[in-house]
Amino acid sequence: MPETIIVLASILLALTTAAALEYYRMLRRAQKEYEKAKGIVEDIVLSFDRQLKRENERLEFVAYKIEGMASKIDGAVNKADQTEKHVSVLEAKVAVTYEDRERYITRLDMTDSKLRDVVASQEAVTLKITSLEEQTKRIPVASEANVEAVIPIRRDKALAPLTETELSALEFLASEGPKTAPEIKGRIRLSREHTARLMKKLYESGYLERETNKIPFKYSVKKEMEKLLKKTEPETS
Repeated sequence: MPETIIVLASILLALTTAAALEYYRMLRRAQKEYEKAKGIVEDIVLSFDRQLKRENERLEFVAYKIEGMASKIDGAVNKADQTEKHVSVLEAKVAVTYEDRERYITRLDMTDSKLRDVVASQEAVTLKITSLEEQTKRIPVASEANVEAVIPIRRDKALAPLTETELSALEFLASEGPKTAPEIKGRIRLSREHTARLMKKLYESGYLERETNKIPFKYSVKKEMEKLLKKTEPETS
């Protein structure tokens, strides 16, 4: 009986030892697997961390780019607003300029119309003057002998309305022959304009004749006036 118990005890001990050894081996394998899995997980975590860092850096770079683009867009929008304001101002100026242009064109048209009227009036006056000159030429002029016979003219009475300058101009023409106003001005010591006005006055007063076929006009003393200028008649009381 005691031997049987010892045998059973030995068998149980052997089984327990074998089970303990097997359990220890399983624990070792599990530990190794755990260590291996832990390493793999750590590698995965490290790799994931590196990937996250790279993605974070990319996101930061993209955010920086977006901020730069947003700043440029804001600047472009501001410039666009300023340009729009300038364009509005220019449009207003162009509108005012266009209105001024229309007013100037209207004034020019009115001025042109008035100039045409003036030119037409001048041409009409010129035609009338030419017609009057032709009619004057056709009127027969009495000879000096007949005039003196009918109405004796005294030199002092005929020349009394004349100034010394006008008389000097008439005497110069009577002695030198037909002259233009520029040729006469040196003799009477007046400006060209004053001389021209003086010659016109003497012509309109009937003392002179003039040639109108070219400019400047050539003036000459009328035959009757030339005789009076050259005649020396004694004064009578």
